[in-house]
Amino acid sequence: EILSVLHCMGAFVSDKEKDSYLLRAGDTTSTMGLLLSGSAIVIQEDVWGHRNIMAQILPGQTFAEPFAASNGTALNISVVVTKDCSHRILGVCPSACEHHTHLIQNLISVLAKKLLLFNEKITHMSKRTTKEKLLSYLSAEAQRQGSLSFDIPYDRQQLADYLCVERAAMSAELSRLQKQGLL
Repeated sequence: EILSVLHCMGAFVSDKEKDSYLLRAGDTTSTMGLLLSGSAIVIQEDVWGHRNIMAQILPGQTFAEPFAASNGTALNISVVVTKDCSHRILGVCPSACEHHTHLIQNLISVLAKKLLLFNEKITHMSKRTTKEKLLSYLSAEAQRQGSLSFDIPYDRQQLADYLCVERAAMSAELSRLQKQGLL
């Protein structure tokens, strides 16, 4: 069934190197992507170069689904490779083939999960201080991973970008939290 769906969607594989763009803000797309290997991040940047990381994309995850389904909508995000990757480009199925309904159900499920992740990010960002944002994020990660000892998918700069805080202020707050025994 997978091969039939991939053929129906006109899928093909593309490889990209670290720091290259899979998609750029301002462009339009009628396709979505499926990351096969490597990693990427979904970012929003303002005209001054301030970066907001919206999400991380890992193998098996899709990206650009809402834009592929919204004919001609300009991207307000960019997708940047963080580790050399291979990804499959998937077009929208033009016919109501036998797999079309199943594919739509799966896409709705993926979009719902992404909506929940963005809701969680808004929860973290709505906190007033850097300390509250950090504790909100770290608490959610501890709960998700079921342990007080866990790894996060971001380096310091990426975490600062994800939480929309200054890296220096965040690093100072992390040090204070460590001294207080909270980390």
